[in-house]
Amino acid sequence: MVGLVLAGAVLSSGATLGGVIAYDSLLSPDPAVPGPVASSRTDQETAAVPVSSTRGGPDWEAVAAAVSPSTVAITVANSSGTAEGTGVIYAADGTIITNNHVVAGGTQIQVALTDGSIHAASIVGTDPSTDIAVIRLDSPPDDLQPAQLGDSEDVAVGEGVMAVGTPLGLENTVTTGIISAVNRPVTTAGEQNREQEQLPGMPGRSSEQTSADATYTSALQTDAAINPGNSGGPLVNASGQVIGINSSIAGLATEESGTAGSIGLGFAIPSNTAKLIADQLIEHGSAQHAFLGVTTQDGSATMDGVTSTGSKVVSVEPGSAAADAGLREGDLITEIDGVPVGGAAALTGVVRGLVVGESYPVRFLRDGEELETQVVLGAAA
Repeated sequence: MVGLVLAGAVLSSGATLGGVIAYDSLLSPDPAVPGPVASSRTDQETAAVPVSSTRGGPDWEAVAAAVSPSTVAITVANSSGTAEGTGVIYAADGTIITNNHVVAGGTQIQVALTDGSIHAASIVGTDPSTDIAVIRLDSPPDDLQPAQLGDSEDVAVGEGVMAVGTPLGLENTVTTGIISAVNRPVTTAGEQNREQEQLPGMPGRSSEQTSADATYTSALQTDAAINPGNSGGPLVNASGQVIGINSSIAGLATEESGTAGSIGLGFAIPSNTAKLIADQLIEHGSAQHAFLGVTTQDGSATMDGVTSTGSKVVSVEPGSAAADAGLREGDLITEIDGVPVGGAAALTGVVRGLVVGESYPVRFLRDGEELETQVVLGAAA
């Protein structure tokens, strides 16, 4: 029997998926608000060097040749056995970006380069809430080729992309597709949080004070085939620049095996978010997250006869950025930093990709009026 994947373990050598994804926010008691779609996580990563496109379109052969040297396959020994994923070479000193769920709980990490050599690696820092981790080769070779990260804010719906990784252990596998959507709200819960997940049909709300293993992302969506083993790997544009870190999929799985594969709904952490978190992990070993200071739920409001959905404020933490900006209970937040917010999880995903201490515009509905305020985001405790 086939059904929506709701849970799993970190990708093992046998290839199961880890985590659960519900995008388009949490379900709300408000019947006008659509509910979440269940999904599952993948595993892998890669790199990039600018390349030219042919007159007829992207030269994917050249892109693949350019990014392969910056792509690594990661094998992790943990208490459950062996997990496999991908990584992107971030710096010539052997620093690699991957997904947190690829290396979480690892007792030994080995990295295979495209030349076939295998190297031991150690964890530099992990950030479960964004699913980003940084590892570093213990004895890096001198000829490593770092990837080039692109600006994920410039990504447009419909542009061509390539995913690179190690699906099912098949190293340096490339697939192509397009960007299907940007700023897609994706929520993933780890296995240890499985009993507390908000499943389809269950009303819920979103708070910034979430469990450490809950991941909220304002993701890039692609129809490029992404499968178990792709997590932590790169999603690159036609110039060979990494614009996202592949992290999860929506998939169907058999109840017997629990294994899911690509159905054309893959999600990647935007490169700007990955860089923001990775740089902090490299410098401090941990990452600081922006904090608005609200608890919200999916909601809707009507203005001039038009109903809009958004993130309805349930409570505001005293002294927080939201309180200082004048937000209050009952406000319906519909946009932050120019990004539409369709629900509670969407708001959390966008905020986690923003910078602490920076000022951002927030649009919201209150008493039938559309208002705007500036919020200087604080840091989560």
